[in-house]
Amino acid sequence: MSRWIEENDQLNASYSFRDFTEAFAFMTEVAFHAEKMNHHPNWSNVWNTVEIHLSTHDAGNIVTEKDLVLARVIDKIFMKFEK
Repeated sequence: MSRWIEENDQLNASYSFRDFTEAFAFMTEVAFHAEKMNHHPNWSNVWNTVEIHLSTHDAGNIVTEKDLVLARVIDKIFMKFEK
């Protein structure tokens, strides 16, 4: 999980893609997994870059095992898109 940085009670990561379509495809796949886990990221997308911030709201907005698991899932999904 070297891409992830823990600060301010969040896990933060940034992912870059070839274009907007690829970034959106990544977000779509992450969304399906997040929904299954009932654990939804705080994220943004500007053209080919997706910024993700994870914390567990139910636990008082701190990093929990749920965040670590979702971060690993997100990294696995990103591996499909790496150049």
